[in-house]
Amino acid sequence: MNSRLKDRLVVITGASSGIGEKIARIVAESGGHLVLLARRKDRLKKLSDELQASHSISCTYYELDVSDLDAVSEVFTDITENFDRVDVLVNNAGFGIFRNAEEATFEEMQQMFKVNVFGLIAATKLVLPKMLAQREGHIINVASQAGKIATPKSSIYSATKHAVLGFTNSLRMEVADRGIFVTSVNPGPIETDFFNLADTSGDYVKNVQRWMLNPEAVAQKIVSVMLTNKREINMPVWMELGGLVYRLMPSLFEKVAGNLFRQK
Repeated sequence: MNSRLKDRLVVITGASSGIGEKIARIVAESGGHLVLLARRKDRLKKLSDELQASHSISCTYYELDVSDLDAVSEVFTDITENFDRVDVLVNNAGFGIFRNAEEATFEEMQQMFKVNVFGLIAATKLVLPKMLAQREGHIINVASQAGKIATPKSSIYSATKHAVLGFTNSLRMEVADRGIFVTSVNPGPIETDFFNLADTSGDYVKNVQRWMLNPEAVAQKIVSVMLTNKREINMPVWMELGGLVYRLMPSLFEKVAGNLFRQK
């Protein structure tokens, strides 16, 4: 629960499942109004109907593939024209495919960048004028520990998350004195449907199962910082400490942790 969200409007991409869905539920419990965006319209409708029936909130939804920038522009233009304000944008939509660089196809490469980077940047650009006019708002970009610690078989996915972190950190400085908060969320592996596509063999999930994050806990943490000046959320803590060592001593870290990295 987050009492700051009472009667505020929260827009969530990738809201039909995983942490996006769980964030929506917690926002609704907190009294926040919602705009849900995802490709699976049937799931969005079911979730929207459920949340409006259970809580005294409004919940609008749009079918949206964030890799389609024309569709992103159309949907977000509609949102900014039809709602008086947008208080929080959670850029949660994303996907990955774990392959060595030489195995990944151009189509996979383009799609990961379209969804994880270009769609996120486009959505942000389209809500920023509204937030800047309000002189208040919060952009929350779901990145990954893969944006801090590169590992084998995730070269392209990791590159997209490095890009998200670069954009997020620069944006934070651009709007720091204009009333807008900007937060990056850097989780390790989360127990969601993400790995149905990313890890079709099931080997990675099997190897890291005991370390996987609970999606409810990640969602709770994200909602708890909404409308606060939080720079980053890093989960789990031990992985962020590993990332710090990696940045200070990359060669040593890669040598020591190499076998762990190759568990995909």
